[in-house]
Amino acid sequence: MPKKVLTFSIEGGAAKPAPPIKPALEGVGLPVEEVVEKINEMTKRYKGFTITVKVIVDPDTKEYEIEIEPPNITELLLKLAGAKAPSGDPIHKKVGNLPFEKVVEAALMKAPELTAKTLKGAVKTVLGTARAIGLTVDKKDPKEVTKEVEAGVYDEVLSKYEEEWETVS
Repeated sequence: MPKKVLTFSIEGGAAKPAPPIKPALEGVGLPVEEVVEKINEMTKRYKGFTITVKVIVDPDTKEYEIEIEPPNITELLLKLAGAKAPSGDPIHKKVGNLPFEKVVEAALMKAPELTAKTLKGAVKTVLGTARAIGLTVDKKDPKEVTKEVEAGVYDEVLSKYEEEWETVS
């Protein structure tokens, strides 16, 4: 029998053993509390964001895996900056500001999807998106912050997150 895919939209870290999750999991014979606990553990870093979770089940063996589809980087950055929408003119019209550590947080959230080999590379990718949607970082143009990252200005901050980068990338 082919695998069955159960798809849910939840707030990160806040799945509940209630409809629609509970009946769907019970319908394929999975332990509801155990699966919900795993989903919450895997999604806790996305607290406050709506994410898509897929539970892929082998109906014969009851083995399952959980896949997470995090929000896109634009959505993440806008929410972290408290902005409603990207700027139509990002060079001249800014829509919000992020502290540098929020850029690092976004890079860590998106790590599985980024092609960057290092946290520094991932942060530079996120800075590019921030610039493209009209955000500043530490009240500066993200292009300037990128140059500072390359020059080592933020190495001390980045070093605090290296271990976490190794586990999520």
